[in-house]
Amino acid sequence: MTASQPPTLQQLSQLAPKLQALIAAHGGRDLRVFGSVLHGTAANQSDVDLLVDFPGSPSFEQYMDLKLALEDLLNARVDLVTRRGLRPELRQRIEQEALPLA
Repeated sequence: MTASQPPTLQQLSQLAPKLQALIAAHGGRDLRVFGSVLHGTAANQSDVDLLVDFPGSPSFEQYMDLKLALEDLLNARVDLVTRRGLRPELRQRIEQEALPLA
C-alpha cells in the first residue's frame, strides 16, 4: 500500500491487532470496514471507510487524533465515521455491510 493506493482487505486484516490497539487507545471500540476496500473495488486515491463506536461522544480532538493516527498507520486517507454520526438514510446499509476488524 502506498499513499495513493489504499490497503486491501487482507492487509487491513493483517493489521487488525494494531488497529484495535490504536482504536482502544483513543477510547473507541468495534472497528469495522465498509465501502470500496471491503468490496475490493478501491482505486488509486480511494480512501478507507472505517466505522468506529465510542461509548460517548468523542471530542473533536479525540476524533481527529484517531483519524490522523489511522492515516499514519495505513498510509492512506481515512474516512472515519462514528456510529452515532451515521446519517439516517445510510445507517442501515452501512451497518449491514460493515465487516469487523478483529
